Amino acid sequence: MTDVFRASRPACLALLLSGLCVLPGARAETIGEVDTVFKLIGPDHKIVVDAYDDPKVQGVTCYVSRARTGGIKGAVGLAEDKAEAAIACRQTGPIAFAAGKPLPDQEEMFSERISLVFKKLRVVRMVDRKRNTLVYLTYSDRVIEGSPKNSVTAVPVAGGIPAR
Repeated sequence: MTDVFRASRPACLALLLSGLCVLPGARAETIGEVDTVFKLIGPDHKIVVDAYDDPKVQGVTCYVSRARTGGIKGAVGLAEDKAEAAIACRQTGPIAFAAGKPLPDQEEMFSERISLVFKKLRVVRMVDRKRNTLVYLTYSDRVIEGSPKNSVTAVPVAGGIPAR
């Protein structure tokens, strides 16, 4: 084994593990999936629907549907998923905010890699204080070129949103 390979192993491991990272608090729960393309070797291409509970707003859940690439590359985590997603956020229980912790006007609620290195799926929460509404935007970005494909949804909040 060469010294160059030995020295690069930790970097390679960190790179691979970074593909599994999500922001703390927002965890995906797969609700269901449908096959879209049959693949002879490896998993089929799919559309997956995941649920994400807003980590700072109890009682709000966001449902995100997106493509997941299958085949051999998809099976080993080397595939690049399409930069297309849809989002629908709903009140799923009584809405509550952490006491003494106001929401920022805009904050990334969730982020997940959809390619090995360069592309991420993001969900951002925005606060429309004038209308007392939480607005959620999903989009994907890429280090070199982003995608304008996006989806937006809103959840009205009775009783007010804590301000900064």
